[in-house]
Amino acid sequence: MANQEHFDILNQGVEVWNKWREEHPEIQPDFSEADLSGYDLFQVNFNGVNLRKACLIATSCVDANFIEADLCEADLSGADFRWACLNQANLIKANLSFSDFSGAMLIMAFLNEADLIATNFSGALLTRADLSMAVLSGANLNKANLMEAYLMGAFLNAANLVDANLSKANLSEAHLNSADLTGSRVYAISAWKVELEKASQLGLIITSLEEPSTITVDNLELAQFIYLLLNNKKIREVIDTITSKVVLILGRFTPERKFILDAIRDELRKRNYTPVLFDFEKPATRDFTETVRILAYLARFIIADLTDPSSIPQELQAIVPDLEVPVQPLLLEAKREYSMFVDFRKYHWVLPIHLYKDRESLIASLQDEIIEPADKKARELAIEKAKRLERP
Repeated sequence: MANQEHFDILNQGVEVWNKWREEHPEIQPDFSEADLSGYDLFQVNFNGVNLRKACLIATSCVDANFIEADLCEADLSGADFRWACLNQANLIKANLSFSDFSGAMLIMAFLNEADLIATNFSGALLTRADLSMAVLSGANLNKANLMEAYLMGAFLNAANLVDANLSKANLSEAHLNSADLTGSRVYAISAWKVELEKASQLGLIITSLEEPSTITVDNLELAQFIYLLLNNKKIREVIDTITSKVVLILGRFTPERKFILDAIRDELRKRNYTPVLFDFEKPATRDFTETVRILAYLARFIIADLTDPSSIPQELQAIVPDLEVPVQPLLLEAKREYSMFVDFRKYHWVLPIHLYKDRESLIASLQDEIIEPADKKARELAIEKAKRLERP
């Protein structure tokens, strides 16, 4: 509970209070659970004050000093904190909804799980502030400095982040549906599993303040990737490998059939390709279809062994109709292709079935009758795509 003596001093006015603080720096004032709603605390010195569970509804705290103050679970709804300093203040689970913190400083402040609905943080300094799991729905963070801020799991739906500085901020698992991020600086952010439905992401700046040039993109999740491409040679080499050397191998993964697929993989490695074996015997979920399509999209071409098919029909159905990726079917001479495969012959990126007698004959013909035709078809498809893109 609040210390009545401290309350009596504050009631004599901010000037008297601040003088008393100067004369007694060793005392930590206690206003826990106090009702300070409606008070005029302009430029008050509340440095290090205990305000846990205090009520400051509609209180004026303009240009006040709340450095290291404990405002845990305090009710600050509708309060005016313009230009106030709350560096390292504890605002965990506090209610700041509809408050005004424009121009305020909250460096390294703890606001995790706080209720900040529709709060005005325009131009506020929130460097390294902990806002994880905080509710900032509809908050105004226009031009706010959130550099290195922790926003993991924060609710920023419909928040205004126009021209905000989010450099090095952690936005992982944050909710940014319908938020406006236009022109915000997102250099070196962490943005895993972010919700961005209907969010405005135009002109996101991916370069740091120190860099002479400014580069912008229009997608938060793409921003990290683009920056890596521009500044990391190894990443560019990986992309080059993905787009020119990956070969997806599909087939039956019984011991007998896997023996053949492993041989194809080993030979592709010797020829400087990057083989990817997809082992999925029970394709029963949407994840299966999504995975096989992603792998196919990354591949230069696909080698599919139709011998004793199990998941092959579903795999090819997920790939062939929509993705123009060369598919080279293989089939053991003693076997027959499955009946529905005939439907894929109308796609010109599906090459004629290559029949093989055994492992040795397959490996012997791999370069001339499998790799070269598939690689040639990949080049042809790339040219066709380029021509389509050139058309007005």
